[in-house]
Amino acid sequence: MSDCRAVKDWKVMKTVQHFANEHLQVVTECACTPSQATTRPWTVVHRKPAVVIAAITREDELVLIRQERIPIQRAIWEVPAGQIDAACPTPAETKRVALRELREETGYELAPGGKCAALGQLFSSPGFTDECASLFVARLVRLSATGHAHEPSESILDCRSFPIHKVTAMIARGEIADANTLAVYARLVAGGIFQLS
Repeated sequence: MSDCRAVKDWKVMKTVQHFANEHLQVVTECACTPSQATTRPWTVVHRKPAVVIAAITREDELVLIRQERIPIQRAIWEVPAGQIDAACPTPAETKRVALRELREETGYELAPGGKCAALGQLFSSPGFTDECASLFVARLVRLSATGHAHEPSESILDCRSFPIHKVTAMIARGEIADANTLAVYARLVAGGIFQLS
């Protein structure tokens, strides 16, 4: 996994790899920061870049999937997301992957006249991982003729669209608790795409 971070005055002096597979790499890095000239070790999980996509239907509803997540031993409602294979993808490639993940995980695609726009980026848990997700909104979406194409290993149990007041209530009750969905919801509200009453 190559590093495309452009960081001034940060120096990694030593890296010791503990584990690596096709999805992540666990290392201990000894780094100097702009405020600390002496190195200190930190365990870091390097992850591929990711995409998170909020899909909005013609009825102004948000498309969510219900997926089993082994690390937390729960099935949760969340927006579609996925990793990008390229280490430093172009903005166009990132958008293509977001739309591909949307279709594969939900069976939805952009409707005629629909648009896909970037909403910024999210660091999922910067205390231990460098994973950076690009957030998108796809507005207006429709069910594709071919349906979903998710892998059985993804354990997607259901896919539905919800009006924003129901999504807000699900967040308030703790039914939606993953960082990706909470972040994209916040961007949709802060950007005025969803209006809370």
